[in-house]
Amino acid sequence: MSSSLLAGVSKHKLSLRVSQTSVRYAGRQESGVDPKNDIIRRALYPSNIRNRPSPVGTWRPDVGRRLQRAIPSVQAHETIERAWFLHQRHVRRARNAELQRKFESMRGAMETLRQVAPALYAEANKEEDPRARSSGETELLKKLKGPEKKAVEARIRGLFPRELRMPTDTPPKNGWIYDFTPVVRPSS
Repeated sequence: MSSSLLAGVSKHKLSLRVSQTSVRYAGRQESGVDPKNDIIRRALYPSNIRNRPSPVGTWRPDVGRRLQRAIPSVQAHETIERAWFLHQRHVRRARNAELQRKFESMRGAMETLRQVAPALYAEANKEEDPRARSSGETELLKKLKGPEKKAVEARIRGLFPRELRMPTDTPPKNGWIYDFTPVVRPSS
């Protein structure tokens, strides 16, 4: 039986060392399988051997020569840079023009609202301090305790309510709170 094993080994002529393979890949050599995974692994994780350049590694001795071949002169490089800056300027001006158009449209809508419904226009443009509290709110805060008081103190008028749960695909661990009642702010 041992002679048949030796005959099989002598047919394949196995090498005693793995050629041009770093230590990282020495244990991962598989014979007779599709080498796609190994090729992808070598492309993503190059070897630590510092005698050849790597496309994704940090050691690139030929970068100057390749840049010189791609962009042969300083004038060509400056021309490419000026073209890129010109493109960025055009994009920036187009974006600013679009914002200006939207702002003018909003200004026109507010002017129409002022002419059609002055009360709604005044309500939309009323400035108020979000930290200021009315007398009704201060009286309500004296009566509230615990999380209700914290919810009223933490909420800033005009912002999204913090105590509202985010919608998720799965239900909460403790189930639905059937007796939840939101805190109602008294009108000033």
